[in-house]
Amino acid sequence: RGFTSAINVWGADHHGDVVRLKTGVAALGYDPDRLEILLHQLVSIKEGGEVQKMSKRAGRFVLLDELLSEVGKDAIRFFFLTRDLNTHMEFDIDLAKKQSKENPVFYIQYAFARLNSIFAKTKGTKAGNADRIKEKEELRLLKDLIRFPEIIEDVSQNYQVHHLAQYAFNLAGDFHKFYEKHHVIQENDAELQSARFLLSKGVHTVLKICLGLMGLSAPEKM
Repeated sequence: RGFTSAINVWGADHHGDVVRLKTGVAALGYDPDRLEILLHQLVSIKEGGEVQKMSKRAGRFVLLDELLSEVGKDAIRFFFLTRDLNTHMEFDIDLAKKQSKENPVFYIQYAFARLNSIFAKTKGTKAGNADRIKEKEELRLLKDLIRFPEIIEDVSQNYQVHHLAQYAFNLAGDFHKFYEKHHVIQENDAELQSARFLLSKGVHTVLKICLGLMGLSAPEKM
């Protein structure tokens, strides 16, 4: 279909097939380097504080469809994205179902919903001059936003998608710290409100892009 490369994601137990498949690609007349195979380490399921023992031979395993119906697609996608492919993963079902800041995907989506709430209360506010942004928590957010293009470029080159998930989590955390210490709405200082509105718009835009790239929903409110 005109693509310059193809990427397969396999379980680590199929590592022995990599050379065979690349040889087959070459036999078909294609450059084998156009096929990239990423090996994913095995995943354990944790529930009730205990890792569940699974065995294909004994018929004890959890299907992704079952997990999907229990915790939803957002938690599954984000939890998988937070791990390096070379790292063994424990999928904590109880954590994935929590509606609290302990659940990282909820934590990020809650930050996005908080921003929507701010915008609903500041209708008519125009983005102001960033010169009024001076507080430690504000500057931290600015530094986060500046790093975003670099994160995207790196991930596009090395496929280390967990860096994007970690970035989104850190950005959400820095926004929550800002929100809890400073007010965007300023009754007696329209200039400061406009400056913080500008900063909030930047965080909102980047979080929305992150959620979209990770295939997660961006809730208007929570």
